[in-house]
Amino acid sequence: MISKTPKPPYYAVIFSSIRTEGDNGYSETANKMIELAKLQTGFLGAESAKNELGITISYWNNLEAIRKWKHNSEHTIARENGRSLWYKSFKVRIAKVENDYEFVT
Repeated sequence: MISKTPKPPYYAVIFSSIRTEGDNGYSETANKMIELAKLQTGFLGAESAKNELGITISYWNNLEAIRKWKHNSEHTIARENGRSLWYKSFKVRIAKVENDYEFVT
């Protein structure tokens, strides 16, 4: 599903990852993190594609909302598990969305 976002500007957190073998509780936690993020002030939506390379993009109103999400206690535990159990490598990018457009049939 493509997220419906407001008129720019807003922010995107782009999380790219290479997973380790096995689930080890990853799927359950990933789903829980999306549900938890939806409850955070400033959260606008998220999109995810998982294959050999996983990419999750979350959209936020502002940098303060992103900072608060990063420091959410449950998200902190999930990040720690990511480093120790789920990811061979990952990269996080934060970008300001200045423009967007779409095609819909």
